[in-house]
Amino acid sequence: MVRRVAIIGAGVSGLASIKCCLDEGLEPTCFEQSQDIGGVWRYTDSMDDGRVSVYRSVITNTSKEMSCFSDFPCPEDFPNYLPHVLLLEYFRMYARHFDLLRHVRFKTTALSVKKRLDFATSGQWEVVTETDGVQEYHVFDAVMVCTGHYQEPYLPLASFPGIDTCFKGQYLHSREYKDVEAFRGKRVLVVGLGNTGGDLSVELSRVAAKVFLSARSSTWVLSRVSDHGFPLDMVNTTRFNHFLDWLLPSALTKRIRFWKCNSWFNHTNYGLASTKSSDFKIILNEELPFCLLSGTVVLKPKVKEFAESSAVFEDGTTEENIDVVLFATGYIFTFPFLEESVRSLFDDNRSLYKRIFPPQLEKPTLAIIGLVQLTGSVMVGAEMQARWVTGIFAGQNKLPPSSRMMADVLKKKPLVKRNPSKRENLKISFLSYIDEIASCAGVKPSVLRLLLTDPRLALAVFFGPCTPYQYRLVGQGKWSGARDAILTQWQRTLKPLRTRVVDDSSNGSDGWRWMCLLALPLALTGGFLLSKYPWLGWSPRARPQL
Repeated sequence: MVRRVAIIGAGVSGLASIKCCLDEGLEPTCFEQSQDIGGVWRYTDSMDDGRVSVYRSVITNTSKEMSCFSDFPCPEDFPNYLPHVLLLEYFRMYARHFDLLRHVRFKTTALSVKKRLDFATSGQWEVVTETDGVQEYHVFDAVMVCTGHYQEPYLPLASFPGIDTCFKGQYLHSREYKDVEAFRGKRVLVVGLGNTGGDLSVELSRVAAKVFLSARSSTWVLSRVSDHGFPLDMVNTTRFNHFLDWLLPSALTKRIRFWKCNSWFNHTNYGLASTKSSDFKIILNEELPFCLLSGTVVLKPKVKEFAESSAVFEDGTTEENIDVVLFATGYIFTFPFLEESVRSLFDDNRSLYKRIFPPQLEKPTLAIIGLVQLTGSVMVGAEMQARWVTGIFAGQNKLPPSSRMMADVLKKKPLVKRNPSKRENLKISFLSYIDEIASCAGVKPSVLRLLLTDPRLALAVFFGPCTPYQYRLVGQGKWSGARDAILTQWQRTLKPLRTRVVDDSSNGSDGWRWMCLLALPLALTGGFLLSKYPWLGWSPRARPQL
């Protein structure tokens, strides 16, 4: 019987894990090597402690309603996309509300996590920590690793001949970037077009003499501001849209995605992406298209090699007088505190059952939380993982036999490895994954049942944004405030915008209600088909569940 749980890291995953342990009656002890909570979201100017943190200007890519803890909505006066300062304040409010900090041991580093000699029967772990130079030995019934995927910078210098032998300028990883001051008046080459590479290129373009942005693959750029000014994820991440993705042929849904992306601007004209591309990599950036349009950022192909002061690209072009090369090439994750026999069980998170459990362990008492890159908020994913895991530790949920877990891992794992930085290997559908884990935990809502008992809520759950509160309607951890949180989510979205009220006699909510009512037959038809033909039911690997 699991009782004492060690949690490594007090970022968003660690805080959620502490809360979930307490909900299940477990005894958590969280070890945090720094002096505060927040993990990567706690900005610091210094890098002396080796901790990865966000840069000064960062703002979340997912909206507050789609990113909050499922039983603790963000304050209604908080903006929809949060600067890191407000997000950290939200974490502090959560920790205070649920009295989590008394379970955290700050300035304490986990040096080693090893299986006990009797692990095959006890499932227990030996944990050695260090605080102020003093080491301490512990025994825990289970361990939750909450160090995330921003651990070690991925700096593939071998892929850029000349960078460390010929190039006389400065090069650094985006982890070292804090603000623009060190780049003022310089010619900067940013390598890597992900969310970070796009953000830094835009920010640097305001002070640098010139910014070049090197991209090796097709990238689609979207705005966080969607139709009618609403947050993009609240408009796109709905069960209705998920249902349509399953219902329509994949070729058609791909064409629709391309059309939506190009409806803002033609990506081929900008050299960003083509509809002939097999990739569908997306970044969120409202300003990058204008920077490209105004010439303050110049898009370039993959770098072939570096000379003393120049960069040669694969298309044969050269850019001279490069002062700084900024690598936005992502991170790799390592777990140096885990013993090698355990660490070798998973080379990446695809080797983990449900991206959480090493399936070869004799006892399922080690869980990796938050090591997943979703198309939505990783905070929501981490909390859902923690709820399921602590339910297993407490005996509420059960895992299948090791052989079935291994078969599931092998079935989902691609045969060919992709990006060595492993970020691409982590990306999976937000709604599919959250529903999959919620089903395992017994907390996934049934839209069909809601249609019979609470039609208004059913419409909001199916057609509205799939906010985390939906997973507090039923099952273990059910929250009495979940229904109200769902029905008032648009009010909290609009509240911070109503700082200047203008008269508008039109009422858009009526149109939304009519749309829901007209689309209701489709939902009922889908429900009828699912009940009559169970084999049509969406499995986690194939089809979502109504």
